[in-house]
Amino acid sequence: MQRQEADVTDKRGDQTFRASGNKEWWPEMTYGGALSFGRRRYSRDLADVDVVISGIPYDNAVTYRPGTRLGPRAIRAGSVQLTELKHFPTGIEPCEELSLIDYGDCMINPHDPTSVFDTIETHADHILASGAKMLSLGGDHSVAYPLLKAHAKKYGPVALIQFDAHCDTWPDDGTRFDHGTMFARAAAEGIIDVKRSTQVGLRTYNSSDHGFEILTSPWVHRNGIDAAIDIVRERAGDAPVYLSFDIDGLDPAFAPGTGTPVIGGLASWQGLEFVRGLEPLHLIGMDLVEVAPAYDHAEITAIAAASIAYDWMAVVAKQRGAVPRPVGRI
Repeated sequence: MQRQEADVTDKRGDQTFRASGNKEWWPEMTYGGALSFGRRRYSRDLADVDVVISGIPYDNAVTYRPGTRLGPRAIRAGSVQLTELKHFPTGIEPCEELSLIDYGDCMINPHDPTSVFDTIETHADHILASGAKMLSLGGDHSVAYPLLKAHAKKYGPVALIQFDAHCDTWPDDGTRFDHGTMFARAAAEGIIDVKRSTQVGLRTYNSSDHGFEILTSPWVHRNGIDAAIDIVRERAGDAPVYLSFDIDGLDPAFAPGTGTPVIGGLASWQGLEFVRGLEPLHLIGMDLVEVAPAYDHAEITAIAAASIAYDWMAVVAKQRGAVPRPVGRI
């Protein structure tokens, strides 16, 4: 019996390692095949790349339930359906409009904790030096601190837009560091321009606002997500904007798989509308953090996280000139 050679021209399946270009799209089995974010090609070649997706699998700074180190893997798995059809509601195909790659994960040594943030910052420095934007998948929220440091080196002090149940501005003593203190430190160090920054969805107490505009979850429920978007846009102005999206900003009904859930949060549709509303701003990067799959059910949280991140990419595609083709009343 003559052996049949594989047809290397058959562009179906496993494009994550078989595709040769960053804008290719192949049919995939949604329930099988190699995983990457949105089935994007795994690559470390940064030439002419628009957006780099990278995992930051670190959770040693949590204060309650661990497990977000497995977040990047879960978010990638939650993204498998997103590229089967064009983006809703725009009709844009981000994978064709943008040069996207999945860079894999930042290689972190959890047994040398003092090295972790320098490692993440160096990782981000290398990617940002190429001119690409970063979409970072956490990991606990502390990873935002070295990511912000890297972005501030490139863009100057950034306007932070933080979607979160927690303020993450509780004090530290300069040596202690966890996923609830990093934005106070970043503000004190001038990495964040607090006069341009807004926190959205908060529903835990802190005695100081540290100069941020705070739109609590009850306020958003009473006044609507459009009112929140208007305030965020006006405050950020033309500043470089970094979006830090903690999945626990969503209510546990919509995102149970997280380490520090707080009831009374926002719905997944509000999270999507919020990200879409940031289109007029100078978006420079995003992180999506605090997905802890051990506490998830039926991938509810992972799918929400992947969808929100994918919407951010669609917004970037629109900013780069992609033309929306919506169908129906939007």
